[in-house]
Amino acid sequence: MSTNEFKKSFETLTPSLNSFAYNLTKNREEAEDLYQETAFRAYTNREKFRPGTNLKAWLFTIMKNIFINNYRRKSKMNTIMDSTDNNFYINSGKNKVSNGGESNILMKELNQMIEELDGDIKNPFMMHFTGYKYQEIADKLALPLGTVKSRIFFARKALKESIIKSYGSYAFLKNGLAV
Repeated sequence: MSTNEFKKSFETLTPSLNSFAYNLTKNREEAEDLYQETAFRAYTNREKFRPGTNLKAWLFTIMKNIFINNYRRKSKMNTIMDSTDNNFYINSGKNKVSNGGESNILMKELNQMIEELDGDIKNPFMMHFTGYKYQEIADKLALPLGTVKSRIFFARKALKESIIKSYGSYAFLKNGLAV
């Protein structure tokens, strides 16, 4: 295929290439950039196109591959997009300082709620919490297995009610608590 034939064929496919680029990017400027990059690569590699095959499919494949490569490159960059005027905070996410203040307070309050449980339900619950299996707890406390399971259930239920009473049901969703 001569250069003029390739150029004419390419120009007839320009509207469909532009719409495909827009469908991929959902942004007019990025679609134009994608179209231009596709056109550049198609013209520089036109000798690789085999006449008699589908030019439209060849161009769409080039465009799709460029889009995928750009997408992967952007996702690896992992930059923070900042909408402030002077872009002062770009890439400031790397210097995030975390402390355990909130979780420490929550754990202290949760431990206090556990201490307020009745001894009958607190002991099996704490044993289960530390890793004992139901049967091991039943053997150590000389209780039937069903009693151990029900006491642990009632301890969880009492803790859940204490948390809802203190924080409301929102605390379960926000903190991911599951008692």
